[in-house]
Amino acid sequence: MTYALTPSATVAPARDAARFLRLVLRVDSASTAVMGVVLVAAAGPLGSATGMPVAFAVAFGIFQIGGAACLALIAGYPVIPPALARTVVVVNALCAVGCVVTAFADFIPLKGFGTVFMLIGALIVTVYSALQYTGLRRMIAAPASP
Repeated sequence: MTYALTPSATVAPARDAARFLRLVLRVDSASTAVMGVVLVAAAGPLGSATGMPVAFAVAFGIFQIGGAACLALIAGYPVIPPALARTVVVVNALCAVGCVVTAFADFIPLKGFGTVFMLIGALIVTVYSALQYTGLRRMIAAPASP
């Protein structure tokens, strides 16, 4: 018996240079969407626990749901444009700074738990930003596939 290899069987699938970045974007998207839904759905109880006004919690939640959709969209691109990946890194870094400013600036009357809530959010977003930056660097450094 003889077997003939078809051309598609002889070529290994191209390695996705953005695999790590794509994974981090998807995880960030999912967790951001969950947090956005929680902020919108539980704005009242969260407001009582954190001191966050309901209108702020709802607006923040809607912003996060929109951001999650953008992250999912970018992660789904066949080729992630480096400029979009850089934008994600910068926006996440700015969001982390915004959370820290919100925690300490006193323009929102946060309770102790509210301050901790914002600082934990800043830490999580900082980690995502660092991981996305690492993924961007790996993607750019990867050799171009044929």
